[in-house]
Amino acid sequence: MYAIVDIESTGGISFTDKITEIAIFIHDGEKIVDEFTSLVNPERDIPPFISRLTGITNEMVADAPKFYEIAKQIVEITKDCIFVAHNVGFDYNFLKSEFKALGFNYRRNNLCTIQTSRQLIKGMSSYGLGKLCTELGIKIEGRHRARGDAFATVKVFELLLSKNYEPVFEQLLNIDTYSIKHHPNISKETIDNLDEKTGIYYMHDKNGEIIYVGKSKNIRHRVMSHFAAAQTKKGQLLKNEVSDITYEETGSELVALLLESHEIKKNQPKFNSAQKWGKFRYGIYQFFSPEGYITFSVQRLKDFKKEPVARVYAKSHGLNLLEKALKKYRLCQKLCGLYESRKECFNYLVQECNGACVQKEGVEIYNERARIAIKFFLYENENFFIIEPGRHDQEKSVIHVENGTYQGFGFVDITEGFSAPEQLKEVIKPFEDNKDTARIISSFIRKGKYEKLIKY
Repeated sequence: MYAIVDIESTGGISFTDKITEIAIFIHDGEKIVDEFTSLVNPERDIPPFISRLTGITNEMVADAPKFYEIAKQIVEITKDCIFVAHNVGFDYNFLKSEFKALGFNYRRNNLCTIQTSRQLIKGMSSYGLGKLCTELGIKIEGRHRARGDAFATVKVFELLLSKNYEPVFEQLLNIDTYSIKHHPNISKETIDNLDEKTGIYYMHDKNGEIIYVGKSKNIRHRVMSHFAAAQTKKGQLLKNEVSDITYEETGSELVALLLESHEIKKNQPKFNSAQKWGKFRYGIYQFFSPEGYITFSVQRLKDFKKEPVARVYAKSHGLNLLEKALKKYRLCQKLCGLYESRKECFNYLVQECNGACVQKEGVEIYNERARIAIKFFLYENENFFIIEPGRHDQEKSVIHVENGTYQGFGFVDITEGFSAPEQLKEVIKPFEDNKDTARIISSFIRKGKYEKLIKY
């Protein structure tokens, strides 16, 4: 059975906007056998541009049922059905958000008629519902109204059913509920208990051994994707060997990435690409020329007792960082150790260097940019904490870097307050620093993806 659904809403963001109308057609694969349509009072104003698009006004929904008043009917009519919609992510996520607000997990396996149309109806100029129906000769009675769009989707769906649809449906079906077919060795309880939180997950074989470790901002969604139609031999083998799934919430995507990397190295799961502990063997060192200009050089760590401005796992990595800094901050090739010459560097000749190599640029002016460039290298060689979301509203996750070296992460209760570095250090669980942790953290810093950074 299929539940072919369309919803209209106050906007396009499922976790902030609300449903204003819903239509559901139940289809048995041959014909419509039931239907449900209702306006919905969103308990907020409908923006004027949305009303112009859909024709649904605040006056029309004023006396309509609120979502909680029709929620039970939606659950019952779609029970044991595959949820079908044109751009299914939109409609399905809106329903899930509405139910989540009521404290209920609404879950249905789902299928997108845009994706299936691309596979089964080739050569269309567009696969949006309006243009697709025009090209297929399907008339939409009530465009941008739930019943009209849902019924048009029924007609598109029936056309798909007339094709060799089964392998495509199997391939594109999004699994969000337990089924013996898709989870042959895993209990229903395990699947039902998977949470839609950020963290890492472990897949175990029948002996309890960890055979795969992954991370996701939505653990349940990512795990379930493993059990959809496996497209590779490796994916099919993994699906057949998994007997249990456990997971650990982190709240923070950064913590999840760091923990995933650690767990893969620690456990060496057979279905993960092998990750070895990468040791830092080189560093970018800062020196001064006789004239007082800051210079850089990539050298072996074992050859110097002084601390480098950044640690790198290979000489090529260090040189690459210097090249990027050179271009970003208009540094001198010669002073960066990237061009040997007794006179000017090549970039000066092509007017891409301000002339520090031949004392044409002031020492302090050049060194000011060089100091900024130092902060570009990995962790800026400073002591800091990265504050990220926690596992619940009263918690924050904390990642600690000291002297350019990753120390570990932990969690702090925000109701108790935190500010001093010594307070934050107390919650840190130690983890080993390596090239992968450097890459992960530096990527977050450079992209500004973190919530807050506290230097000390």
